[in-house]
Parts: sequence; structure tokens; C-alpha cells
Amino acid sequence: MEGISIFRDREEAGLLLAERLLTYHADPAAIVVALPRGGVIVGYAISQALRVPLEVFLSRKLGAPDNPEYAIGAVTETGSIYWNPEALRIMGGLSTAGRYFDETVQAQRDEIRRRQELYRNGRPLPDLKNRTVLLVDDGVATGATFRAAVDALRKLHVQRLVAAIPVGPKETLREIAAATDELVALVVPEPFAAVGNHYANFQQVSDDEVVRCLAQAHAT
Repeated sequence: MEGISIFRDREEAGLLLAERLLTYHADPAAIVVALPRGGVIVGYAISQALRVPLEVFLSRKLGAPDNPEYAIGAVTETGSIYWNPEALRIMGGLSTAGRYFDETVQAQRDEIRRRQELYRNGRPLPDLKNRTVLLVDDGVATGATFRAAVDALRKLHVQRLVAAIPVGPKETLREIAAATDELVALVVPEPFAAVGNHYANFQQVSDDEVVRCLAQAHAT
């Protein structure tokens, strides 16, 4: 779908995605795996609509030295690191800021451990081997955290990997489509500015909201 579209909030985006994912309704092999924090709200709506379990996967952005909001890569809870090749090319490679990258990776790994304890009470990621994983976020820009999660989940030998994304730029979504078995994207705006521009309500999601969604999902 081309053009600008505004979702009321993350829950509405999730319900719209669920309509495109009905083939996985009550599928015993399927599981929604959401990237926190915002993706968990989207993923919870999908999980409830499709009657499939919800889990989180932790993937943390690695920001550029001069612009921490710009993702040049990401590190995941399984330890893998994804580097955005275009961003590294522009920066001149990892060697130009080796110490910065080492410190940034360590800081994000510390944050991942904090969230593992908070979101799962320290329990490990469940076995996803031979599962159909619906990987969800509330949108992508560079796609670094999403691509890192894709690569990490592939190494866990999932049977099928479906990307479910409300909004993102064409080139990023093209790359994600090539790396997954199926891409469901609702809006592909041209030009693309920012994920939040396509939501009427894009308030920051708290840890408490993530924990509450996970607890409610596991109770049903």
C-alpha cells in the first residue's frame, strides 16, 4: 500500500495486521514474537486476535557516534550483532570508532540483561525450533533492530519466519522481505520520515506496560 496512513495507536495497527495474518489463526506451531517496547503492544493485539502465544525478543539499537538515534547496527539477546552495511560504509568502517562500538555494545547487552530479568523474570527464551514465528514491531526505519532479530531467529532454526510491520520505508521493507519467508506490511509511505508520523498516538511505552501485556497474554 502506497501513501501516508495514520493508525490511531499501536493496538489498532496490531488488529489491522491480524486481519492480514488470519491464516495463522489458532495455529499450534505459531507464536508472536515482539520487539519491545512498542512492538509488544502491536504484538499483544495480534496474539489476542489470532489466539496464538506472545513472547518478546530483545534486540537493541547501536547508535552512531555523532547521532545516537541513527541505528548503525543492533545487538540481540542471543549475542549476535548486526551491522548496517550502508551506515558503516558512510562512517568508514568499524575501525574508525572501535572503542565507542565496544562500549556501546556492552551498554546494550547490560540493558538486555535488565529487560530479560524484568520481562521474563530471568527465564530463558523459549525453544523456537520448528515454530512459525510472527516477528512484530511497531514500525521500522533503518530496520537494524529488526534485521538483527531476523538473523538471530534464523540461527534458532525456526521453521517459518513472518515479518509483521505496520509501516516502514520501501528499501528497508524490501531487505526484510528478502531475509524472511513472508512480509506483511500495511503502509509503505513515499517519502518516509519517521515511524511515529503515522500514528495519532505514539506515546512511549513503559516497562510496566510490556510486563502487563506479557502477563495477560500468558494468562489466556
